[in-house]
Amino acid sequence: MKNLIALRREDRNPFEKRVALIPSHIRELVKEQGVRFVVQPSPNRVFADDDFKREGAKVEEDISRAAIILGIKEMPESFFEKDKTYIFFSHTIKGQKANMPMLRRMVDVKCTLIDYEKIVDEKGRRLVFFGRQAGTAGMIESLWALARRLDAEGLPHPFGSVRRMTEYLSLVEAKETINEIGEGIRRDGLPEHLVPFICGFTGYGHVSQGAQEIFDILPEVEIAAEEFSSFITSGNFSAHRLYKIVFREEHLVRPRNPKQPFDLQDYYANPENYVPVLESYLPFIHLLINGVYWAPKYPHFVSKVFIRDLYAGPIRPKLKVIGDISCDIEGGVECTVKDTDPHNPVFVYDPVRDTAIDGVEGPGPVVMSVYNLPAEIPLESSVFFSQTLKPFVPAMAYADFSGDFASCELPGPIKKAVILFRGEFTPDYRYMQSFL
Repeated sequence: MKNLIALRREDRNPFEKRVALIPSHIRELVKEQGVRFVVQPSPNRVFADDDFKREGAKVEEDISRAAIILGIKEMPESFFEKDKTYIFFSHTIKGQKANMPMLRRMVDVKCTLIDYEKIVDEKGRRLVFFGRQAGTAGMIESLWALARRLDAEGLPHPFGSVRRMTEYLSLVEAKETINEIGEGIRRDGLPEHLVPFICGFTGYGHVSQGAQEIFDILPEVEIAAEEFSSFITSGNFSAHRLYKIVFREEHLVRPRNPKQPFDLQDYYANPENYVPVLESYLPFIHLLINGVYWAPKYPHFVSKVFIRDLYAGPIRPKLKVIGDISCDIEGGVECTVKDTDPHNPVFVYDPVRDTAIDGVEGPGPVVMSVYNLPAEIPLESSVFFSQTLKPFVPAMAYADFSGDFASCELPGPIKKAVILFRGEFTPDYRYMQSFL
């Protein structure tokens, strides 16, 4: 039914409480744009069913009347119906094996698939996203993991009051804890074994910015990557400060030909001509936060071989925790051998056995690789995401999906995100046929 949109109940895991559109935004779309909504009831959602009813949505178990279904996470294969349009994070564009049966089902029943991840502007910048929330939650989880690892090693530290993000009532409460820790460091300083305390951040986009937002509550000083070597050799460190370094692409890799200068566009076009260099910094870093996009054509920035060699010596390395917010399995951080969830957020990568050991004890770094970190702050995440999605909703609600793709009138950013149109891969995504 045209201009009727359904919000599907999230059921991929028990800790998913987010929603794609919040009640107040639904009210605005109903009153100002004439869009109608039906919402599947959920006992788990961060907003109660009655909140949606008050704002003009129907709350019904059966949402089959709607031709457009909004969700967040992947949907079960049995859910898809012929000729309907589904909008969610499909996690299929890299050929993720776990989601190929779902994609194949959507092809078979001639669905239209719009993926939030591919809603971008003319410069390729994402317009509908959770990135910053992933960064904030991931940073808090990583600091919690650092505290637990230092506890396990019997080393004193000031991070003991950090709790897992799921144990806070809100992000504001979590930030208050971080602020109190920062005040303690300003006053009392760090124990000698943590001086200088250095945290590295890969990338400078929304994920990295969210993680740095938390870290910057602490008394931090930023070091330019180009000045890192002289900083380390200077010995001019403060026990009352923490240091951060932000790695851009030119700090992650270099051309194979040492005479060739780094060229960002050439790296994106020809990544096979580049080799990783991030590992040269890691022996001096306590905490690494990974927030960069990765695809199989790019090199591993942190290889399993490097981790094995780093942990082979008799002295415990400084590197205690890798917060892999990007969470690409054996991707940019190759020792991310599995993803984790908010109930069990970390594992130790054993570099000798090439295996994961749940918890914080073992012969390797702790890896935090929660695959859906924004779900740990569902209220803030839902409000932000809904704000970015709302402007595109009317055009999708009134679009005609019955013709061909070329004539379907959708805003440019949305049209770029149409992976399947009535069961057929659109031109930009025909490469995905090989995945099936």
